[in-house]
Amino acid sequence: MRQIVLDTETTGLEPELGHRIIEIAGVELVNRRFTGNDFHRYLNPGRESDAGALEVHGLTTEFLSDKPKFRDVAAEFLDYLGGAELVIHNSAFDVAFLNRELDLAELKPVTDYCPGIVDTLRLAKDLHPGKKNSLDALCERYQIDNSARTLHGAQLDARLLAEVYLAMTRGQESLVMEVEATPAAVAAAEATHGKLELIVIRATKDELAEHARILEDIDKASKGATLWRKLEKA
Repeated sequence: MRQIVLDTETTGLEPELGHRIIEIAGVELVNRRFTGNDFHRYLNPGRESDAGALEVHGLTTEFLSDKPKFRDVAAEFLDYLGGAELVIHNSAFDVAFLNRELDLAELKPVTDYCPGIVDTLRLAKDLHPGKKNSLDALCERYQIDNSARTLHGAQLDARLLAEVYLAMTRGQESLVMEVEATPAAVAAAEATHGKLELIVIRATKDELAEHARILEDIDKASKGATLWRKLEKA
């Protein structure tokens, strides 16, 4: 399975007011492993960043003045996506900006180029309701080193988010691995030791009697509300 963990930096918060993407980065995962095939571009937005946004990312108009425009890298970017599932923190924000840039470049929305989007913010809220679920908070929760994150940057943030995503979904990975490994493990065991047979140790009469006594005590304590009595009557 191929996934692209994606992050952007922008000149402001609202694409409908003319704000633009100034940095875009993607980290590729294949079968939940980093491949090193990453994507990173700084972009000239053709406008200045809001003061608040500049404080967050620190990318000045002067620094971005000689960088390509989004239109110039759009084909390369879409080719990089190549039908991968996207993993984005607060995906509504980034997708709105991506769709605005693609529209200005006379291209289709990003969802036309990838099969789906995983929103790690929504995933984090489901896993940790009522808690802070910013990228920094999740890094702290999952013990991921984010000490280099003095400013927001798409390249570093995409890498950190990839590690957070893998940590948050590690249980799912274990289930998949278990399902896939079981047939091979069984075949290996049978080849080495022959087909295994379980030894069943049955309860003695005294143990069964003691078990029945305990159930009776529980039933009396619950005033006949135990489920097994209702099932017996049914």
